[in-house]
Amino acid sequence: MKLHELSDNPGATKPRKRVGRGPGSGTGKMGGRGIKGQKSRSGVAIKGYEGGQMPLYQRLPKRGFNKPNRKSYSAINLGLIQKFVDAGKLDIKSVITEDALVAAGVVRRKRDGIRILAKGDVTAKLNLDVTGASKTAVEAVEKAGGSLTVKAAAATEASE
Repeated sequence: MKLHELSDNPGATKPRKRVGRGPGSGTGKMGGRGIKGQKSRSGVAIKGYEGGQMPLYQRLPKRGFNKPNRKSYSAINLGLIQKFVDAGKLDIKSVITEDALVAAGVVRRKRDGIRILAKGDVTAKLNLDVTGASKTAVEAVEKAGGSLTVKAAAATEASE
């Protein structure tokens, strides 16, 4: 098979509709917009408008709350850390800090800290120092013979 022999499945692609190209096209003259009215004209933005009646999205009560100063953590799975260790991008002899994870390219930015989650297998003896971790992640690291220190616990106790 060569590149010029490749083709899509029959019926997978449709030709685009050329609107306003004469009566023979089927979408000539008014271009499928009907006769007169706001919707037949250009620059229309109706969206949630209900003809002057109070729109549904304004009639319903507001619910929920977004905390303005909430913390946002970068989440990393253990499997990804193991992959970077296997590739030789992380040094397991020293303590793996958040800065080391950013420098290695495991995560793009720290935000308010890095949180370790337990997805994936870990075989290396990791010595991690991060802001947060799930209980199962801590257990998995300790089971592999490493240690996972969480510094967020001390920070939250101080703020309370």
